Amino acid sequence: MAQLLDGKAVAKVLKEEIREEIVQWKEKGIRPKLAVILVGDDPASVVYARSKQKVSESLGMAFELFVMSGSTPEAEVLAQIEKLNQDQNVHGIMIELPLPKGIAKEKIMAAVRPDKDVDGVHPINRGYILSGEEGLFPATPQSCIELLIRSGVQIAGKHVVIVGRGETVGKPLVFLILKHNATVTICHSKTPDLGAFTRQADIVIAAVGRAKLIKKDMIKQGAIVVDAGINETPEGICGDVDFEAVKEVADLISPVPGGVGSLTTALIMRNVLKGIVLQGGKR
Repeated sequence: MAQLLDGKAVAKVLKEEIREEIVQWKEKGIRPKLAVILVGDDPASVVYARSKQKVSESLGMAFELFVMSGSTPEAEVLAQIEKLNQDQNVHGIMIELPLPKGIAKEKIMAAVRPDKDVDGVHPINRGYILSGEEGLFPATPQSCIELLIRSGVQIAGKHVVIVGRGETVGKPLVFLILKHNATVTICHSKTPDLGAFTRQADIVIAAVGRAKLIKKDMIKQGAIVVDAGINETPEGICGDVDFEAVKEVADLISPVPGGVGSLTTALIMRNVLKGIVLQGGKR
């Protein structure tokens, strides 16, 4: 029976480290600040924005939420982003998605200064992932890696099979985990006989957005399974892994909820602190 990769326990340690670093920045006269722009009233986006506010304030980080109506012209959203780009007291900017119709997502995301782009979606930050340079990178791929490392898993030399090639998790995760000297295979919806690949893996990371796609017979005995999926089903929230069945063969497995997702907000806050350094702040 697998042991849990406990995201909540890792997040607790991570938040304490971030809280301490915020204190150190304040002692140097810098108060780390995250600004979030919410356009429209998508219920999930409102919840996510308020969640970030709660975590920011609990860590001692300044937070400001800019709420704009769903009918706000694109030009006004761009103008607000530019104000925040120029504001030296703002160290991280985040745009809540989805954006209303009529506002071009890619244009909005590319308007955020790369060194304030705590979501890690700016084209320059995506390029830095490929080149290995320092930038701000998406929280969920970082969460997968952080969960493994802080749970004592050695990634170097392991065969990692990533299921999913999305822009948010799968693609950036390939290059981020390569930095840890893994051997990487990436699979997706067009991969024939998915199990033939996942059964070879020392570590399987599922990030495809299909409930319980990864079955027990697709995992070799003693493998490590990280579930980065989140799906709403009639039975409730579940991941991309058939958790109850797979835990019988895996050595370590992350639950949903309580796994990867537990770390993401904390890692956004860590990106704010990294942004301060990229913006010229001295540790």
